[in-house]
Amino acid sequence: MAKWWTLVAVTVATFMLLLDVTIVNVALPSIERDLHSSFTDLQWVIDAYALTLAALLLTAGSLGDGMGRRRVFLIGLGIFTAASALCGFATTPLMLNLARALQGVGGACMFGTGLALLATAYSGRDRGTALGVWGATIGVAVAVGPLVGGVLVQAIGWEAIFFVNVPIGIGAIALTLARVAESRDPSGAGIDWAGTVTFSGALFLLVFGLIRGNAEHWSAAIIACLLGAAALLVAFVVVELRSADPMLDLALFRKPAFDGASIAAFVLSAAMFAMFLYLTLYIQNILGYSPLQSGLRFLPLTLLSALVAPLSGKLAQRLGVRWFLSGGLLLVSVGLMLMHGITPTDGWTTLLFGSMVCGVGIGLVNPALATAAIGVVDPRRSGMASGINSTFRQVGIATGIAAWGALFTHQVQATFLSEANTSGFANRIPRGGNVSDFISFGGAQQTHNQQLIHAADVAFDAGLNHILLIAAMVALAGAVLSAVLVRPADFVSARAPAEQPA
Repeated sequence: MAKWWTLVAVTVATFMLLLDVTIVNVALPSIERDLHSSFTDLQWVIDAYALTLAALLLTAGSLGDGMGRRRVFLIGLGIFTAASALCGFATTPLMLNLARALQGVGGACMFGTGLALLATAYSGRDRGTALGVWGATIGVAVAVGPLVGGVLVQAIGWEAIFFVNVPIGIGAIALTLARVAESRDPSGAGIDWAGTVTFSGALFLLVFGLIRGNAEHWSAAIIACLLGAAALLVAFVVVELRSADPMLDLALFRKPAFDGASIAAFVLSAAMFAMFLYLTLYIQNILGYSPLQSGLRFLPLTLLSALVAPLSGKLAQRLGVRWFLSGGLLLVSVGLMLMHGITPTDGWTTLLFGSMVCGVGIGLVNPALATAAIGVVDPRRSGMASGINSTFRQVGIATGIAAWGALFTHQVQATFLSEANTSGFANRIPRGGNVSDFISFGGAQQTHNQQLIHAADVAFDAGLNHILLIAAMVALAGAVLSAVLVRPADFVSARAPAEQPA
């Protein structure tokens, strides 16, 4: 019975983390208005969390293997709960983003050990059931997040979306202390400081360069950031190859199935989850819906994801994860293509069918990713394996937000200025980097100038269509690579004995 309490604790923590992500998306326009945030600030609300989460996941997984996964999981719960309260008390964009970065530290400890706790508690058919429930939890959190977020933001304020984590976190801490058994890898090494510093530095410079690129006109400093990111990434690989106990065992990537699962995790997050920021801005700031109305319009996507995930978790064990990874990403690609082609005369229903197809795709991929992440390694290495997979998820979100933002703002600004010059009202709009903010935050709608509003709608639609098309191509490439790389021969037998709790 104890193993089922482990499932409850991990799924509650996962629910809290994923609920936070989807709630934040709905609240971003309200945060912008209340804290006077820029478009860059809003990108950092998501990326500050994703960056620290991605940078520390590998370290947390290795740390959990060595000092105890339950202990590290508890530390993460405590940090995340306290940071959520700090987010709610934030009075400036900088304060909010620093608190979000602290949330990422806690999230790394939880994500880096959660799947490993399940892997050591379950084996055989029970493992498939547990991963199916875990996948369903992701779906449910994504499903109710926009709706809960809309209710909280509209009834109380954006601060409530962070305060809601506090009682959930306290409950998860109590349950883990009372019911979850400790487990560890006796051969686990200490923290790989050199790997941590080079990896986190590379991620920060990459995302910073992408986010600030347009505003700095891709100056020498921005190019230096991107080159520095590449250099640090190479240094990270060299460090890990020379380390006796690396936090990222590069030998895992010799298995094509592990490569395919890592690529699928990155692509799903970059192509789909990073897109929610831009879809939210479209629904709320361009179409004029409230946070609650916006949340309701995401429900078809999120509910389908929640309904499909449990079935996917069960069938992936029997039929092979390859078809669920590649098939799900293919559906995400098709869904993004169906959403592409927005015009100023369209309403929110133009997104409906495409978003539903994406929801089915997400539901197919998520449980299969969990199975693949820990299914190709010895159970004693499950902490590192799950950490790597979760890292690729968060790197996908962070780089997706930044890359789409660079493409989006460039396209929006260029299209809008062209429309303004053609129509003869260029003197009525803000200059420089504020143009994309002016459009994305509904500045044109507030002028009640129909000519200006139409030009802004054309520009925003051009930017959104541009990144939807590119994201669809990325998802398609991920589907092909998953189908080619994920091979049944790479998987450890499901009958392998699970590690005994410590």
